Amino acid sequence: MANLLGRIFVNMTSKCLNQVGTVIGQPLLSTQTSQVTSVRTRYVDWRMLRDVKRRRLVKEMGRERRSINVLRKNDILPAELQEVAHQEVIALPRDSNYIRIRHRCGLTSRARSVQHRWRLSRIMWRQIADGNHMAGVIRAWW
Repeated sequence: MANLLGRIFVNMTSKCLNQVGTVIGQPLLSTQTSQVTSVRTRYVDWRMLRDVKRRRLVKEMGRERRSINVLRKNDILPAELQEVAHQEVIALPRDSNYIRIRHRCGLTSRARSVQHRWRLSRIMWRQIADGNHMAGVIRAWW
C-alpha cells in the first residue's frame, strides 16, 4: 500500500514539476531517473510568476493595444473602422492590458500595502528597517 502511494505521489509530482519546468524554461525533473532535482527560481510563488508573465505581455503588446484603443475610441472615424478596431482589441490577450499588473512584494509576493520605492510590503519593510539593513532609513522616536 505504501509503495503504491509512493508511486502515485512520484507520478503526480513529476507531472506538476514538468508543467512548472515548461513555464520557467528549464527542466525540473531529469528523464534518466525519477528523482526530483531542486531548482530555486527567483519567484516566490505562482502569483508572482503570473504577474511577471503579465508584465512581459504588456511590454510586448502594450503599445499595439493602446494604438488600437485610440482608433476604437476616436469619434471622428467611421463606425465601421471603430468596430474593426474593437474586434482587434477583443482578439488581443486579456493580460496584455496594463491594468492587470499588480505591484507585489519582492520577498513575500504580498499584493497589498507595497512600498513601491523598495518593492517591499509594509511588514517586510518594517522588519528590514528595524534590523538596520536599509540604508538611510531611521526609525522615528518621540
